[in-house]
Order: sequence, then C-alpha cells, then structure tokens
Amino acid sequence: MRPRMKLHRAVWPLLALAAILIVSGIVSPGFYNIRIVEGRLFGNLIDIVYRATPTALVALGMAVVIGTKGIDLSVGSTIAITGAVIAWRIQMGDPHLVVLMMALGAATLCGIWNGFLVAGLGIQPIIATLILMVSGRGIGLLINLLYGGTNPSFESALLQGLSTGHLMSIPTRLFLAAAIFLALWLIIRRTALGLFIESVGGNAAAANLAGVNARLITFVAYVLCALCAGWAGVIMTADTHTSDPVSVAMYIELDAILAVVIGGGSLAGGRIHLGMTVIGALVIQALTTSILISGLPPEYNLVVKAVVVLFVLLLQSDNARRAITSPFRGRAR
Repeated sequence: MRPRMKLHRAVWPLLALAAILIVSGIVSPGFYNIRIVEGRLFGNLIDIVYRATPTALVALGMAVVIGTKGIDLSVGSTIAITGAVIAWRIQMGDPHLVVLMMALGAATLCGIWNGFLVAGLGIQPIIATLILMVSGRGIGLLINLLYGGTNPSFESALLQGLSTGHLMSIPTRLFLAAAIFLALWLIIRRTALGLFIESVGGNAAAANLAGVNARLITFVAYVLCALCAGWAGVIMTADTHTSDPVSVAMYIELDAILAVVIGGGSLAGGRIHLGMTVIGALVIQALTTSILISGLPPEYNLVVKAVVVLFVLLLQSDNARRAITSPFRGRAR
C-alpha cells in the first residue's frame, strides 16, 4: 500500500484542502450553507471556487512554463495590460467581441516577448520575465492615458457575462475556466506537446538530441502561459468594471507558483500536473477565506497562511516525512 500512496501525490493537497474546510466548518457553523439568491448560488464553498478561478487559470499556464524548467514573473503585468486594452478599446467604441480578441491578442504578445527573450536570446527566465513584470504595469497606465483616463470604468454585457454572470445558477466563469482547462489538458495530454515540454524540462540537451526543438517548445510554453493570464485578466477586469494596472492581480504570480508547488509540481521542471495545480489554487483560496471568516486580525493573515502552506509542503516532501517517521521506525524494530 505504501508504494501506491507515493505515486498519488494528489493525496496531500486534497488532505490539506479537506482539513482547511473541516476547520472552517468548526469555526463557522454556517460555513457549508449554500443558497440561491436572485437565481445564483451563494455560499462560502461557492465563493472559494469563484474567487480561485483567476488564480487557477494563471497557475495552469505557470505549470506549463515550470514544466520547461522556467518561470514567468510577468503574469500579473500581463493581466494589467489585458485590462487596460479592454478599457481602452471599449472607450473607443469597438465591438465587445473584437475587444475580447484584442485583449487576448495583447496577452499573447506578452507571451511572445517573454518567449523571445528566453528561447530566442537565451536569457534566464527569471530575469527575462522580470523585465515585463517591472514595466508591464507602467505600460497599462500608458494605455489608459491614450484616452485621458487614469482609472477608467466601463460596462460590457459580454465581458461581464463571462465574469460575473451565471448559467443555471452556476457562475459563468466556472464554465469558462472548465473549458480552458479542458482545452489545455487536451493540448498537453492528447498531443505530443506535453511530452515535448516535459522532455525539455527534464533535459533540454537530450531533448534536442532526440529531435525536439527545445527553443520552439519553450517559446510555445510562454505563449500558453500568457494566454491563460490573459483570460484571467478578462475575468478580473470585467469583475471590477475598471482598468487599474497598479493594483490588479498584485502578487498573483506568487500565488500561481505556490499553487503549482502545492499541486506537486517541481521548479526543477520535467512534470506538468494540471489537475493538481487547480487543487493547489483551491487550497490557497480556501485558506484565505477561512482566515477571513475566522475573525483573526488582518496582521496575522499572511503569517498563518505562510505557516499552513509550509506545513502542506512538508507533507509533500519525501525527505521531511522520512525524517519525521524515522524515530518511530527505529522503535518498532
């Protein structure tokens, strides 16, 4: 039984998620209540999934990049640029479907830029993506200034329907996220691309010798990551009805990386766990929601979150579990 448990790394993040939800139910007796208000599902469990959607989308793209042994620190800036493009083109009177395509196109350009720096010029991923991370929010502000707005608001039935709407009482963004997850899963698991990405992350030199174009695969990975961030940007921008490049998606890149790691991913590359990455995003959001409803002072929130996340990561570490259980093994002998 033990060898099988080791193969299923999803056990630990699932146990962590279950533990957080159980503790939350004890702290807040009405935590599990779900009701329908004005044709929409409401409740803490729904809120966790609802608010975790943007982070999960960014984390899915991050999982692909990390699979190549890379990193993308610019996803927050990509979201800021996406939101700025949406507000800009709506103010200019473009059809909203065209605006959606232009926003995703802008996100794709961010991925092309990162892919060019990393795969084309051979710059270290953390440095290459740091460039757009630093400049991207400024680019968003410059886009806003194209029509004289520093914090512009807008209305769009299409975009807000994708973000805050509902279908059969279920938030629309959940259907959108499920469709994006399925599309990415099909690309990664039902084509050779996923195998190529993992081979490049495992050993780029060996992949090249086997006939895999490591640079092209790395380039595609950064484009996919930026596109996922673009969809998250559409959801977040439509949710707030405004473009705010300075504060939107602040530190989301850290949550995305953390979600990948909680889901069993390794920064050493070579593996992509899409489903477990989503579980990691749910763990982060469930923890955030639980801390908020617990009544803890805001000053303690980040500390508690860091301690719980560290505990989850220790559970996933074979070395840590071995160190913890070794004294008991010695006594048993």
